[in-house]
Amino acid sequence: MSLDDVVLAVQGVLDRAIRRLRVGRRPSRGRRRLLIVQIDGLSRTVLEGALAAGRMPFLRHLLDRHQYRIEPMSVGLPTSTPAFQLAAMYGVRPDIPGFHFHDKRRREDVYFPRGGDAARVEREQAAGRRGIVDGGSTYGCVFTGGARNNLFSLAMIKRPAGAGLLPLVSGLVVVVYGLTKAIVLTTIDLARAFLRFVADPFRGGWKLLAIKVAVSVWMRELFTLAVSRDVYAGVPAVYVNYLDYDVFSHEAGPRHRRALRALRRIDRSIHQLWRVCRRVPEHQYDLYVLSDHGQAHCTPFLAINSGKPIERHLFDEFFDPAGAAEVTPQRPHGRHRLTGGIKAYRSGRAPGMLQRFVNYLEGGFPWLLGELREARERAGVRVIAAGPNAFVYFVDRGEPLLLEEIEQRFPGVADGISRMRGVGIVLARGADGPVCLWRGKRYGLADLGAGPFTGRPDLALVADGIRDLMAMPSAGDLVLYGLGAPEGHVSYIAETGAHAGPTPEEMHTFVVAPPGVALPSPVTHAVQLYPHFAAYQEAPRAA
Repeated sequence: MSLDDVVLAVQGVLDRAIRRLRVGRRPSRGRRRLLIVQIDGLSRTVLEGALAAGRMPFLRHLLDRHQYRIEPMSVGLPTSTPAFQLAAMYGVRPDIPGFHFHDKRRREDVYFPRGGDAARVEREQAAGRRGIVDGGSTYGCVFTGGARNNLFSLAMIKRPAGAGLLPLVSGLVVVVYGLTKAIVLTTIDLARAFLRFVADPFRGGWKLLAIKVAVSVWMRELFTLAVSRDVYAGVPAVYVNYLDYDVFSHEAGPRHRRALRALRRIDRSIHQLWRVCRRVPEHQYDLYVLSDHGQAHCTPFLAINSGKPIERHLFDEFFDPAGAAEVTPQRPHGRHRLTGGIKAYRSGRAPGMLQRFVNYLEGGFPWLLGELREARERAGVRVIAAGPNAFVYFVDRGEPLLLEEIEQRFPGVADGISRMRGVGIVLARGADGPVCLWRGKRYGLADLGAGPFTGRPDLALVADGIRDLMAMPSAGDLVLYGLGAPEGHVSYIAETGAHAGPTPEEMHTFVVAPPGVALPSPVTHAVQLYPHFAAYQEAPRAA
């Protein structure tokens, strides 16, 4: 018997005691309640493999013995958590092209881990719509979905809702249990790490150990504890996002043993939440398990380009090389050579110790030069690396530029970038619609099957995703993807697993639905989930 089995048995005793001690009027059975468990970053193919290999035995049990079913879902572009959650929580098609992007109208970046950015995006793009978690709780999400209680939601990271912590404090017995369990699991992980260190002192892995303890022990146990308290209290809607698998996939790859082990731990947490739901049948919770995107195994761009980041490479080779001359109506013959010389230090072309110092600052401390990491701007061109995608913005114009306008400024630049090492495709807006550039050739959406997406059975979904992405005002004037590069899948930041793009691994996920519910079919965009989940906020439904 595993430690978790023992803990679940102890939890069962505590559950029954808490139910007997619970005060308050028994809730009406006329309204069903919503519990969404998101496994961040899990593709349908990896899920199916994990189920077949016995890595998620409880989820397999739900499918085999309790009439739960797996519904396929395609999430559109970009394949990222913020875009998925805003669409699913509020029923809007978001203007969120990536996890990090630039808003040309505001002249500022949006970077979701930065305090305040997620809250502003949610406030502006939700447009007063009612969220599917209105009056409920969210845990580990980018947005609140209208929830009253929020714990580790990026939209509330600088102003956490105090109400989200009060239920934890009120349930002292369960809190002590949860903390004790987390301490025990942490102690076990540290002991195992020490034994591995004694056996092989040069193996390292302390960074991964810290991630595992923080995300896969304390955060996961805290989320499970908090959701359990909400279920006992009959909170109308709960959305919990387990981050373990996504974190380890970014670090080691989506099929790495560390990532797959995280699925087993998440499976145990789902088991615990399901047991709690069963112990309060009068609350009538419908449990859904879903994923927001998958991941593709990537090679970092730095590893194939001698340590030079994509931002510097684009400037050095295309936008600010020695002697380059941007053509504009104000400069019909290009930029003056003296101006190019003044900018040489920022372009990496000047000799000497000062240049090395500037390079050091740009690489390790970009904020000292007024930049976020993976973002550079020179002479009106801003480049942001956001994952396997990178955005090029011409910031002198508030609205997106057409490819024809970009070509007037930098002739041949888009075709040149599409031939660059580490680039799969380049997307741009043409006069007749989105254009996909692949290895120097141009394809309209109707021609994708003859180019980079030959043989894809989901070609229509890819075309729809590109159309949606390039309709976003905040998507770059040029959008680069390292996925499908000649060298294999490439990410423009330091990660092994990546997402945001159109590969099958990223686009195709799933919804595990409870018996007796009818989801829209087929689900080709997260926005289709909103009416179904929003119905839990509306008139009571019969049991």
